[in-house]
Amino acid sequence: MLSSQVLVLNRSYIPIQVTSLKRALCLLYRGLAKVVDQQYELFDFQSWAELSVVTHAESLGLVHKAIRIPRVILLHFYDKVPHKPVRFSRLNVYLRDQNTCQYCRKKYSRSELTLDHVLPLSRGGGTSWENIVCCCVVCNVQKGGKTPQEAGLHIMRTPMRPDWSFMFRILTKPIHYKEWFPYLNILDYSYWNNELES
Repeated sequence: MLSSQVLVLNRSYIPIQVTSLKRALCLLYRGLAKVVDQQYELFDFQSWAELSVVTHAESLGLVHKAIRIPRVILLHFYDKVPHKPVRFSRLNVYLRDQNTCQYCRKKYSRSELTLDHVLPLSRGGGTSWENIVCCCVVCNVQKGGKTPQEAGLHIMRTPMRPDWSFMFRILTKPIHYKEWFPYLNILDYSYWNNELES
């Protein structure tokens, strides 16, 4: 329960990350953030804890009462958007490629995937965002030390260095909670919630 996800907004209401419920509650309790409810009303920890738990609402049991689980929090003093480069790691390559083999286009669990150098190291290829892709074991064995063309494989998507906005879209797909929808899919939300003329 404490590892469930909470959307974090900067003070300009721009989504900047997804965090655990445990960390979100710590930020609230320390006065560094407020809960944003579905009517865009702001609550500090005390006022949020005093709200009664609605039937069927997710809640967290405390010693003397239960409190509703916040799904969106707003940071008071942070108005930046992450600009540092996305770390080059196995996990982030898997996220960028969405756990999909870039040759056969099949989705796999992370344990069934490996990383492949598009241009093999033996041919001067480097270990970088632009030369590494997710690959299933079968395709990796078929490719060996060859280029995709020599192995008769077609690469699904040219590998690229992702930016934070791309990674954030990947991390929040699909939108986990209805409370996140207005912040992550503004065009769809406004389209579906506009009042129609009669």
